[in-house]
Amino acid sequence: MFDLSGKVAIVTGASKGIGKAIAYAYGKNGAKVVVSSRDQSTLDEVVAEFALEGISAIGIAAHVGKTDDLVNLVQKTIDNFGGIDIIVNNAAINPHFGPLEDLDEKAYHKIMDVNLKAPLELAKLVLPYMKKSGKGSIINISSVEGTSPSPGLGMYSVSKAALNMLTKSMAVEWGKYNIRTNSICPGLIQTKFSEALWTNDQIMKSLMHKIALKRIGHPEEIAGLALFLASDAGAYCTGSLFTADGGYLI
Repeated sequence: MFDLSGKVAIVTGASKGIGKAIAYAYGKNGAKVVVSSRDQSTLDEVVAEFALEGISAIGIAAHVGKTDDLVNLVQKTIDNFGGIDIIVNNAAINPHFGPLEDLDEKAYHKIMDVNLKAPLELAKLVLPYMKKSGKGSIINISSVEGTSPSPGLGMYSVSKAALNMLTKSMAVEWGKYNIRTNSICPGLIQTKFSEALWTNDQIMKSLMHKIALKRIGHPEEIAGLALFLASDAGAYCTGSLFTADGGYLI
């Protein structure tokens, strides 16, 4: 049920952290994987690392906030693998940590362009190929912040809440094509992206009172859920928000 043999997957933000862990899980379960991030040299390292594990992967650099880069990403994927069955919109940004009143317009547009506009644009570009094949799985990596915002993460939380509604809208509109769309909402995961949180003793002390499992998560613990949603095991799941947060939102 979890076999992805013959499937082609694009994973954005895949040079490290959650994206890399998801790409690895897909590759180990038979998928051909396109890993994408902004830096080609880092992607080349990931591809070489995956090759040692017998994973078929290519790296295609793309800034997800730039539509031309997304067009190139999709076209090169088609040129190399002939189709696209799975996309994971994992790339995200949060250039502003602080009060909403201190948020400037430039940071606002960066957050919304990468966290909300990019997943929509990539999905729209891939849609014709999924419609042609009669199936597809779109997985948006959201956050618990989209449900329960924390101080200092206001605009990031807004972008993730909007991404969750985008997920539901895609599911409603594209379900007739047998295209499934779901969100994964991680809690605090030990990645470079969240380093400012898990290296702060005061923040961690506060969080441990809220997290039922009394620890933060690891990227590999999100990859299993992403594998479920990409495979036949999750064939009847669409429009859903799957939380993996150690019990933070209980």
